[in-house]
Amino acid sequence: MEACSIARIINLGDLAMRPKKLCRLLIKLLSDLLLKESGKYEYVHPPPMETQAADLPELSQDMLMEIFALLEIPDLVRAGSVCQSWRSAYTSLRDMGQYKQQTPCLLYTTESSGEKVSCLYSLVEKRAFRLTLPGTPLHKRLPIGSSHGWVVTADELSELHLVNPITGQQIALPPVITIEQVKPIFNDIGVVQGYKIGWYCAEKDYGDPYGEPSPILTPSELRDHLYYKAFVFPDPLTRSFIVVVIHYPFCQLSFARVGDDKWTWLPHNTRYRDCVYHDGLLYALTSHGQIDAFDITASVVTRKEIIKHMKGISESMYIIRAPWGDLLQVWRTVDAAEQQDGDDDTLCYETEDGIVPVMRTKEIKVFKVDMAANKLVQINSLPYHVLFLGHNQSICLRAEEYPQLRANHVYFTDDHVDLLMLIKNGPRDIGVFDLENRRRKKTISPIWSSWPSPVWITPSIAKADGWCVPCGVGTPVMGGRELARREGGLMACSLT
Repeated sequence: MEACSIARIINLGDLAMRPKKLCRLLIKLLSDLLLKESGKYEYVHPPPMETQAADLPELSQDMLMEIFALLEIPDLVRAGSVCQSWRSAYTSLRDMGQYKQQTPCLLYTTESSGEKVSCLYSLVEKRAFRLTLPGTPLHKRLPIGSSHGWVVTADELSELHLVNPITGQQIALPPVITIEQVKPIFNDIGVVQGYKIGWYCAEKDYGDPYGEPSPILTPSELRDHLYYKAFVFPDPLTRSFIVVVIHYPFCQLSFARVGDDKWTWLPHNTRYRDCVYHDGLLYALTSHGQIDAFDITASVVTRKEIIKHMKGISESMYIIRAPWGDLLQVWRTVDAAEQQDGDDDTLCYETEDGIVPVMRTKEIKVFKVDMAANKLVQINSLPYHVLFLGHNQSICLRAEEYPQLRANHVYFTDDHVDLLMLIKNGPRDIGVFDLENRRRKKTISPIWSSWPSPVWITPSIAKADGWCVPCGVGTPVMGGRELARREGGLMACSLT
C-alpha cells in the first residue's frame, strides 16, 4: 500500500476517538508501507521524504509516539526513517526509553547470507532480518552472552567487546591480560605471541593439573578455553553498565564497568553458572545450587551466602528474577538424542574424533528459591509466564504481554560448553520445552550455522553514551536514509 493512500482511507476525526483502533490500523499500514516483499530478500529503502511527508496523514507527535511505542524494534527503526515527523517521534521514544518491552529474537549467522551479514529471527513476525555489523563480522566472533540488547563477543584475539546488533555500536572492554588467571607470553621483541591460563583459585593453586606444563594458547585459541558466559547489567549508580564474566579455570567471576581499564576478580567461590543483578547486588548461582550475593558497589566487595548447596554438579543451571519478585532456579538436563525427541532423524554425526551422539534437552525443572527456609520449592508449571534460557541473560516474561509466545514454555538455545567449544560443526540444541507435557518442540527449522552458536537477544536501540531505562540517550538527529543505514541496516527476508 502506497503512502499516499493512507491519507485517503483514514478518517482521523473518527479514529482519534478510538485510539486502540487507530493504533491497530496504522500498525498494519506500517507493515504494508515498510515491508513490501520483492523476491526472497528486500532492502528497506524508503522513498524520498519530501514525497511521503506531503501525503501522510498529519498526526500529533503524542499520537505518533503512542503508536510507535507498540512496535517491535525492526518496525520502529524503519518507521523512524519515513519522514521528519515520524523520525522525531522515533527519536523521542528512543531517548526516553518509552518503547515497548521487546520480544526476544534469535541472533545467528548463515553461510547463504554471506560472511558480513548476521540474521535476526523475529518470533513475532516469524521472519528474519539481515544485519550488517561494522568491523569484524559476527561469524568470526564468539558470542558469550547477551543482556539488555547488548551481545558480549570475543574477537579473534580473544578480546571482549559489547556489540549492539541493531545500532551497530561497539564498545571495547578491558584487555584480556587483565583477567587474573591469564598470563601473556611475549616473544623476543615484546609482542604477545600466546597465553597461559593459571590453574588456581583463591583456595588453591593446582599448578599443572594434567601432570605436564599447561599449553601455550594462541590469541585466537584462548577464547575457546577461557570464557563460559557473560552478562551486561545497567548500573544506575554510575549511569553506565556492569559487565560480569564467568571464566575458566573453575568458572570463577570477574567484572568491570564500561570505561574501566582492567577486570576485577571475585575470588570468593568457583563453579558459577549464571548471574542476575538486582538492587545493587550481584546474585551468582553455582553448579551445586548455591547462591552468593555480592555487593560490588562498595569499595571492598563483599559476599553473602544466600542459599547453601542444593544438589550435585549440573552443567546447565540458571537463576532468574521473576516478574512477581521471587528468585527462580532452573535446572536443565541434556543427554543423547532419541527418536521420540521429535526434532529430526539424526541421532549422531561424524567428527574428526569419530561418531558423536546428538545432544538434546531432555528435562527442565523450575524451582522457587525460599531464602528464609534455605530450600528450593519445585514449580511444576508457569501457566502465565515464558522462560528464555541459553547464553542470554536468563529471563522470565509475562505471557499476556507477549501474545505471540507460548505460555508455560521454555525457549532455549545451546549453551553446553563442551558442545559449543570442542565440537563446532555439530547440530545445535535449540527449541522450545513444554512445561505441561514435559516435551521439547521445534521453534523454527534449523537455518543457522553451527558456529558461532545462535543466541537469544532482546533488541534495543539503547546507546551507551547516555542513560535511560530501558534505553540510553541516542545519537544526533540524522536523515531518514542515514538512520536506516546506521541503525543496523535492517533488511527483511522471507523464510519458507
